[in-house]
Amino acid sequence: MNRSLIEHMTKSPLRRSLYHFTRARNLPSIACSDALYAAAVLSPGSSNGVFRPHTLQARYGAHTATLNAHLHITPQAMDADTTPEQFRQCLDRHVFFWPTWRDCQAMAAMYARREPDEAFAILQLDAVRLLSDHFDRVKLSKYDSGSSPRYPHRTSYRKSCRMFLPIGQFMQAPAEPFVPQKPSEIKEIVVESELTSLRSYLQAVYCHDPLLVPAAWQSLTKPTFN
Repeated sequence: MNRSLIEHMTKSPLRRSLYHFTRARNLPSIACSDALYAAAVLSPGSSNGVFRPHTLQARYGAHTATLNAHLHITPQAMDADTTPEQFRQCLDRHVFFWPTWRDCQAMAAMYARREPDEAFAILQLDAVRLLSDHFDRVKLSKYDSGSSPRYPHRTSYRKSCRMFLPIGQFMQAPAEPFVPQKPSEIKEIVVESELTSLRSYLQAVYCHDPLLVPAAWQSLTKPTFN
């Protein structure tokens, strides 16, 4: 673990927390397991690269978790060394976090427009502690990896599993142009497979309806994330 690197990444007051966006109906299973799991852990059979056009209910212990559908990514957006199937497998192996509140709000607004009848929540987590404890499984992305570019021929990069940079290689020369080279370029932070001991990092839970937040987290509940 590189403490000085993490301190550099989180020096800005706007980057001292990480944010995980999820469906409010997933909160009971998350609180019960005290963990966040990648889709490949929750449902290995549906994380084999096959396009998932709809949300999927995955059973985990006494609860269910709702997995998001895959966004359709056109072949024109893909790097020559990565097929869409390989990229979807890569996405499903990770738990995703936004490094700034603003970026997470943008994701929340997009899903609210797309699914107006669904309730969503945001988990705010201590960035320094989370990154320190999971350092060997943390990767950084310069771009929103799961997005579907409207005009892929205009983008300056192509989607590839190589766009996820292991945190230990951050700011090491030489760097490829499609990976972040300074903290302000980090658009996305992912943890491979799972994030455990979630409660120890949790700073706040934002949800439009506080009644949807598990009792164990009520003291951390914020009523809205607008």
